[in-house]
Amino acid sequence: MRLTIVGCTGSMAGPESAASSYLLEADDTDGRTWRLLLDCGSGAFGPLQTLVDPTTIDAVGVTHMHPDHFADLCGLYVYLRYHPTVGTASRPCERPLEVRGPEGAGSKVAVTFGLDEGENLDCMAFSGWDGAPWHVGPMRVEAFRVEHPVEAYALRVTGPSEADPSREVTFVYSGDTDECDGIVEAARDADLLLVEAAFVEGRDEPRGIHLTGVRAGRVATRAGARSVVLTHLQPWTEPAVVLAEARTTYEGPLDLARPLAVHTV
Repeated sequence: MRLTIVGCTGSMAGPESAASSYLLEADDTDGRTWRLLLDCGSGAFGPLQTLVDPTTIDAVGVTHMHPDHFADLCGLYVYLRYHPTVGTASRPCERPLEVRGPEGAGSKVAVTFGLDEGENLDCMAFSGWDGAPWHVGPMRVEAFRVEHPVEAYALRVTGPSEADPSREVTFVYSGDTDECDGIVEAARDADLLLVEAAFVEGRDEPRGIHLTGVRAGRVATRAGARSVVLTHLQPWTEPAVVLAEARTTYEGPLDLARPLAVHTV
C-alpha cells in the first residue's frame, strides 16, 4: 500500500497545506490500482487533482463530520456531476462513488453543498460504519469508535505490502481523537500509524478532543505500532515541539506528515 498526504493541517486549511485528506493506494493481483481516499477536508480537493483523476477514486472513508475532514467532498461532488465530458449531469451515473462515514454523513454533505434537507448527492452513495469489514479492492477497512466531541472513528486498513505483495500489512489512521481504548485497539501492531497530535502539553488543556505529541506517542507505544507519522498539526503550532513531545513516549521510527509526501507500507 502507498499513502500520499493530500492535506495534513489540523482544524482548517493552513498556509502550507490543505486540511486532513489522505490517499491510500494498493495494487491487486491483476495489477489494477485501487484508490481509497480517507477524509477530504477543507482545501483538499485542489491538491488531490494534482495526484489523480478524481474519477478514478474507488471509495471514500470519512472519519467524522467536522469541516476540516469532509468539506471538500462538495468539490468532489461538483467534479463528478458537472465535468463536461465525464460528469453525470450529461450521462447516466454508472457507478456512484461509495462513501462511508458516520450516521447521517450523506445528509450533512448535501446540506453543506446547499441542497434541501432530504435531497441526495446523486453520484455518491453514502453508508455508515456498521461494524463489518469494508473491502475496497485488496484493502480491508475496519472502523473503531474513538473519543471526540462528535461521532468519530479511527480506520484500520489491511492490504498488500508495497515491497512484498504476498505479505499483508496494516495502516491505521486515527482521525481525530484523544487517548482512549478505541485508538489503541485500532492501532494494535500497525505497520504504519498516522496519528493526529493537534494539541501541545501545557498549552491546550481540554480533554476528549485531540491528542498531544506525548499522548500520540503513548498510544503508539501501548499499541505496539512499528512506525508513526504525526499529522493534524494546527497552523500556529511549531512542528518540532510536537515531534519532541512524541519522542518522550515513543522510541520507534517517527516522522511528521508533509503535503504530498508518500509513505509506503
